[in-house]
Amino acid sequence: MSSLPTWLVSAIAFVLPGFGQPPDEVFNGYLEGDYVHVAPSGSGRIVSLTVQEGDQVVLGQLVLQLEDTRQKASLRAAQAQVAVAQANLTNLQTGRRSEEIEVIRATLTRAEADQHLAQTTLERSQQLSARGLLPSAQVEAEMAALDSADALVTQLSAELRVAELPARDAQVVAAEASLAAARAQADLARSALDDRIVLSPATGLVERVFFSAGEVVGTGAPTMSILPPGNLKALFFLPEPERAQFAIGDMLALSCDGCTDGLAVEITRMASDPQYTPPILYSRDERARLVFRAEGILTDSLGLLPGQPITLRREP
Repeated sequence: MSSLPTWLVSAIAFVLPGFGQPPDEVFNGYLEGDYVHVAPSGSGRIVSLTVQEGDQVVLGQLVLQLEDTRQKASLRAAQAQVAVAQANLTNLQTGRRSEEIEVIRATLTRAEADQHLAQTTLERSQQLSARGLLPSAQVEAEMAALDSADALVTQLSAELRVAELPARDAQVVAAEASLAAARAQADLARSALDDRIVLSPATGLVERVFFSAGEVVGTGAPTMSILPPGNLKALFFLPEPERAQFAIGDMLALSCDGCTDGLAVEITRMASDPQYTPPILYSRDERARLVFRAEGILTDSLGLLPGQPITLRREP
């Protein structure tokens, strides 16, 4: 095999992975980024984008803003409902207004004066009637006037006591529930307004921006992708004969064009099914064509980029 020309060995190795492989078991692969996608929680028109592709962003930084005219109007309406519910509850807890109570009290004072006058007039008429100077019919009319005055005083006294009392417990409970519901609606409207401002969910590099200002974005649609530092992983393929020699946690040395020395990858995942395999009979010779996808995390990703080809080998 070693007597074959190098170009022929390379051509055969391209068709048959594992042919002419050096003894130190070299595995090829590439780097892939675990991107964080930024998506609004509601749909709307983008009014501003504050970042571009290639910008560095930090966690919580403003990256885009959606149109919020309807949300602001909804919040104002909800706040007005809170004010109405609060005023209704306060009115029930404190009873009638002081001006209304003063009107009832003044009416009661006048009724009590009329009652005293009716009592005095009746007493005088009874004295005159006893001496035969006044007919009994006049006395009976004045007694009826006194009874009417007494009834009016009793009525106004009761109205005054009711006006000074707060509302019944059930009415207060209902008003408190209405206030709580209005406040919840206000919180919901305020949250919807806050959602029109989209903040970066991570620190990293803005890799792609999928929308422009003025376009309409749907709920949950990614508007941009961010690559946080350290979110690179190595994807490589293990030939079937070597698959059983590796386990999760094994370390592999990493090399690539322009990479610094000393980079390593820790295996974090290995597929249980073969990848990229044509529908052939798995004879002893053909099993060398089976490869298993594996993933690993990098000990250091400084200077590395997604899509970069890499070579892995067992660490000595």
